[in-house]
Amino acid sequence: MTSSATPSALAETAELADPRAEQIRDRERARLQALVEGDIAAASALHADDFQLVTPIGALLTKAQYLGAVSAGEIDYLAWEPGPIEVRLAGPAATIRYRAELEVVFGGHHVARTAYWHTDSYELNEGGWQAVWSQATEIR
Repeated sequence: MTSSATPSALAETAELADPRAEQIRDRERARLQALVEGDIAAASALHADDFQLVTPIGALLTKAQYLGAVSAGEIDYLAWEPGPIEVRLAGPAATIRYRAELEVVFGGHHVARTAYWHTDSYELNEGGWQAVWSQATEIR
């Protein structure tokens, strides 16, 4: 007997049965909230030590650079509202993707509310699921 389900439908069904998917979504929402609130201690625990961000303008920031910029107010998230978060699991690693609306002050310049695609990699470490790579792309 063959299955008529598509690969994406099968992956979605497996994801729904795996509680790790919701754990990762919760971690991502907590990470975003910490960044908007400027809670560097909480944000630090949610980012791996070797975290890297590729910004919408192509800059590469380490964890220290990124959280340092948030702490100093060089990056000030006024709003970060994610849509549904898709999760792909692979053992102790996961990739997430979602659209979000962001409003930010970056380097003293206000960036009006704009839509972005976000793709993030998470790994299961001693501190739980932590973001290791993140990339944002503006939707025009």
